[in-house]
This record gives sequence, structure tokens and C-alpha cells, in this order.
Amino acid sequence: MPGQPANGELRKEELNGPGGELTVAVVRSITDADGRAFRAVVAEDHRNVEVSVGEYVRDLALALIVLAFALMGAFFIQITVGLAPLDGLRVAVRNVIAQRAARLDVAAPSEVQPLADEINRLLDAQEKALSRARSRATDLAHGLKTPLQVLSTDIRTLRKIGETELADEIEKSTGAIRRHVERELARARLAPGVSGKAVCRVREVTAGVVAVVKRTPQGKRLSFDIDASEETLAPIDEGDLSEILGNLLENAARFANSLIRVTASVSAGELTITVVDDGPGIPEAGRYAALSRGVQLDSKGGGSGLGLAIVSDIVEAYGGRVAMADAGPGLAVTISLPQHG
Repeated sequence: MPGQPANGELRKEELNGPGGELTVAVVRSITDADGRAFRAVVAEDHRNVEVSVGEYVRDLALALIVLAFALMGAFFIQITVGLAPLDGLRVAVRNVIAQRAARLDVAAPSEVQPLADEINRLLDAQEKALSRARSRATDLAHGLKTPLQVLSTDIRTLRKIGETELADEIEKSTGAIRRHVERELARARLAPGVSGKAVCRVREVTAGVVAVVKRTPQGKRLSFDIDASEETLAPIDEGDLSEILGNLLENAARFANSLIRVTASVSAGELTITVVDDGPGIPEAGRYAALSRGVQLDSKGGGSGLGLAIVSDIVEAYGGRVAMADAGPGLAVTISLPQHG
């Protein structure tokens, strides 16, 4: 009959049961030796099948969710543990950049250790090259000092014979050369990779510099106010801080009317020192240029325009920054230095 399975063939069908319910049935046709055909049917209520499938799906979904969380946990542990040495390498590189260390002192994985070794060799070569360059700069600066002394003697001789104008011109030029020499010596003193452990007391260093500036013709007429705690520490070599404050206070003394104020404070892991005078200040458009070497924004003379450039060089060597702002009246020069980690 049409649609009936061939002899021995199994076929899945949906049939109505005795009570009219829908069933899922497996039908098989059988023909005996006498040619008589039989139809064997095994059926199950469709709802029972749906319930069984639903229970299977729920169990499978739960197992898959548990497996997914287990795999994610395993991946997290693998990544965390596996990449932990690389995080140590990242911290070591950051310490070198921040000049808290001179080399990558870290045990890296065997696959990465050759890279760390090559970086260390590069850092060693750079340190040697910088050391040689600074030595040459120091030798050059010291070599120029003797000719400058000779020129100073010649200037005095010219004044004695009445060549005052020529003596003034030569003295002005030698003064500019001397400041360049002092700047190179200041830069040469900064070791390659400034020590991240240098420290000094801000108030003590400031008081020493102020005492010197007070003895200058410009400083004698001024009052100085130091607002810094005895416990405030600067993450910088004492000589370098003296060089910074010396240049800032000398510049301030040239323009201040009556008062120079120095403040120091620590906030958010950073030391801030501000030198404020009550002079005419610097227009906003000229403040960036004031940090450039050899730029003079005043007409008073007596300088080479290198003071703030020297300050900027030293502060940058310690990973800090220099900023200028209007003090209303006067100029406020602020240096910010990161504290040791």
C-alpha cells in the first residue's frame, strides 16, 4: 500500500493513539513465509517524549554552563600565572624609564630573557656613551675657563688704558661664554641615569641659596620669605637643587620690587617648589621662549638668557617639569618633581 514501509524497513511516524492523543511511533512491516503481511508499531505519547527531551536539554545546558565557567577560570589562571613574569618585566622597564633603576633587574621567562639581556646590553652601551660625552663636555668647559681668565685680565688692562667701551663689549661677550660654560658643567654633573635615591632637605638648601643671593647687589634690597617645612624632602641631589634655586632666585632678584617668596609642598606623590617675585612678570606669549637657551626677554642686560634653560635641563633629567604663571604682580616659576616610588 502507498506510504507503507517496505518489508523490514523501520519508519518513524506520528500517529493518533487509542484515546486520540498524539504519539511518536516506530513502524515496521513484516511479511511471513506464507505471504501474510504484519505491521508492528511501537508508540510513545508525544508529551512524554517532549518532557524527556526537555529534561535532557536542561541537563546538557547546565553541564555546558559549568564547563564554560570552568574553562574561563582555567584560562584566567593560565593567563595570570603565565603572564606574571611579563608584568614584572613591564615594571622593570618602567623603573628604567623613571630613572629609578639603571638596568632591567628581573627574572624573565626563558622565551623573553634574551630580549631582557639585549635591552640591558643596550642600556650599558648608552650609559658608557653618555659618560664619554659628558666627560668631553666637562673637559671642554674646563678648557675654556683658562682663556676666559686671560680675557678678564685683558679687560682690566684695557680699562686702565682708557679703552672702556671695548672692555665693556669684551666683558659682555666673555660673560655670555662663561654662562654657557657653567651650563655645560651643570649638565655634565648630572650622571647618566640620575640616581633615583638622591634626596635633600628643601628648606635647608633654599636658606643656603638665599643667604648667597642676599649678598648680591640686587638681593641686598629685597626681602625673602621661605615657606617650607623642615621635614620636606626633595628627590634630587643637593647640588642640583642649589643650581635650580640659584638660577631662579637670581632671575627673580633682578626684577623683584621688594619681595621674593619660595614655597614647597608635597601632594599626590609630587614635590612642588614655587619661586614668586613681585616684579613686572613675563607676558604669557613669552614664557615658553624664556625656557629656551640664550633667549633674553628683558632689557636690563647682565645675563645670557641661560638661567631658566639650565633649570629646565636639570628638572627634566629628574623626570620633572617647569611651569610659569602670572603672580599678579610678578612671575611664579614652579618646578614639580616626582617623589621616589
